[in-house]
Amino acid sequence: MMMNEQKLAPAAEVAVQLPESKVAADNISGTMSGPLVGASGGGTTAAMRPFGRKAEVMHVLLRLLCIITSVAALSFMVTAQQSSTISIYGFMLPVQSKWSFSHSFEYLVGVSAAVAAHSLLQLLISMSRLLRKSPVIPSRSHAWLIFAGDQVFAYAMLSAGAAASGVTNLNRTGIQHTALPNFCKPLQSFCDHVAVSIFFTFTSFFLLAASAVQEVLWLSRSKY
Repeated sequence: MMMNEQKLAPAAEVAVQLPESKVAADNISGTMSGPLVGASGGGTTAAMRPFGRKAEVMHVLLRLLCIITSVAALSFMVTAQQSSTISIYGFMLPVQSKWSFSHSFEYLVGVSAAVAAHSLLQLLISMSRLLRKSPVIPSRSHAWLIFAGDQVFAYAMLSAGAAASGVTNLNRTGIQHTALPNFCKPLQSFCDHVAVSIFFTFTSFFLLAASAVQEVLWLSRSKY
């Protein structure tokens, strides 16, 4: 009996110590793996999202505002048409103005439509990523792509607004040393529509420029 008790005692000690050793090993494994995995995932997320969710929401808001302004520029221009009469050398002559009579106004309409389509596409992509809680700009290549697009369309809107402004200014001031009068007096509604369209055109330019600046800042701070 004494021999059996002595043999059972060490076996009991081994049986008690094994679970303790297993728990200790699990604790060590958790200490080694948990913080390392957390640090790696957080670092990757921070690199892909250098400005946080507020900046991404601002990016989406800029896209939405750009759609509104470009559609407004397009709408006011395509509705710019009016008929009236004007006095030249004492003769009352009928005049008619329409946006399609000017190549500069047609150019503004085409560019505004292209900018609206570009902004809508980028808005849908950004909103889908935002709702999935994914980075709005997932990589440097994507950032370079939308930066190039915003730059091209921004300069196109700037040139369209400048060209339309020249024609509108000529309509308001007339031509010196000739009997051509201020056409905007009898065609006030037409000129007002064009002026509002040009205003929204330049506003779209500034919004696209702001988006491009935000993308440059993202590129300067991102690592991937």
